[in-house]
Amino acid sequence: MKTKELYDQYVITSMVAGFEPVEVASAAGCTMRAVDGKEYLDCFSGIAVTNAGHGHPKVLAAAEKQMKELVHCCTYVYYSPKAGELAKLLAEITPGKLQKTFFSCSGAEAIEGAMRLAKQFTKRKEVVALTQSFHGRTAATLSITGNRGRKKGSGPYLSGVAFAPAPYCYRCPFKLQPDSCGTACAHYVDDVLKYQTAGDVAAFVVEGLMGEGGILPLPKDYLKIAVDIVRKDGGVFICDEVQSGFGRTGKLFAVEHSGVEPEIMCMAKGIADGWPLAAFIARADIAGAFTPGDHLSTFGGGPVSCAAAIANIGVMRDEKLPENSAARGEQIMGRLTRFAEKNRLVGDVRGKGLMIGVELVKDKKTKEPAGDEAKKVRAACREKGVLVGLGGTLANVIRVQPPLVMTAAQADQAAETIEKAISEVSK
Repeated sequence: MKTKELYDQYVITSMVAGFEPVEVASAAGCTMRAVDGKEYLDCFSGIAVTNAGHGHPKVLAAAEKQMKELVHCCTYVYYSPKAGELAKLLAEITPGKLQKTFFSCSGAEAIEGAMRLAKQFTKRKEVVALTQSFHGRTAATLSITGNRGRKKGSGPYLSGVAFAPAPYCYRCPFKLQPDSCGTACAHYVDDVLKYQTAGDVAAFVVEGLMGEGGILPLPKDYLKIAVDIVRKDGGVFICDEVQSGFGRTGKLFAVEHSGVEPEIMCMAKGIADGWPLAAFIARADIAGAFTPGDHLSTFGGGPVSCAAAIANIGVMRDEKLPENSAARGEQIMGRLTRFAEKNRLVGDVRGKGLMIGVELVKDKKTKEPAGDEAKKVRAACREKGVLVGLGGTLANVIRVQPPLVMTAAQADQAAETIEKAISEVSK
């Protein structure tokens, strides 16, 4: 049977809208090859995962070596050398006083664990998150996800969750302008605490750069203002770097753009260049809030994934991938911003590094979302040999998140293809 037929009969895909008709045979660097022989410039990295490129030789070599020595021992039953080595490395590269790591398998699992740790430490029970946010698809992480489209048809969700307005400058909920608003969305967190909670907030959970919501960078000083409000109220700051971490935004972690140090930080996706691994790291005093039996993960911190992550972080450093991400991001956004000025469909181009969103609208004055057109642009890019993502709360944002090993020539190819696709659809 062909792969598509196997999927149709045996894989649950009914929750996926617009499955990409590409049967993948292999991939290397920024290039993905289909079974039919066609090659694609991958500008989505398998949902922002293969940050060091598909099949980086050093990451593969480290994983292969570890596979021959030990595949599994359970990190929380026996002492696993690679887990210890990776935990030390994470303490060295993460901001501030973050020191002790808990390993899991997925971003959602990391977020849930971080929330639980924050509640244990603060002895409080409520959480504040943002509208437009996305933190995972488990019951707890959907509870703090501010997107009705992701939550419909499920639940019941956790109580004790309040939402502050997302800093979505292009569609400001207060109808203000970024240059004169005084970061009103950040100050509004105080109102959320006073009027939407019971005064028992354990944590404020924010993405370093909001991904699924439509690639929404946090305005300057947003975190400084909002986190200060939460801390004065007695809560801690959990930074979700699942999608924005490991060089994606031009710094190793997106929160570094703000100068704010989180009490707890969550990681996944780009941490091991495709090997399944996630983690949350906390200050030592906070980490000690767990007591025996409070938490565990069967496969979290597996030796092979940890070995791949250690090699991946080495590649980030040695090949200066965050710096390349910043340079290639400026290159692509510069081109697309100039293009937007003369194309009727492009409402906004935004992002940091190689985490870029192109929001399409039917009318630049009304900002009516162009969801159908975005789907057509994505398909047109694919036909031209470039794979991009599609997202945003309104499903009208083209997502450009390629491997950070992208060259200047590949960046030009990506931008040119996106421009041509949008031009064709806008006609």
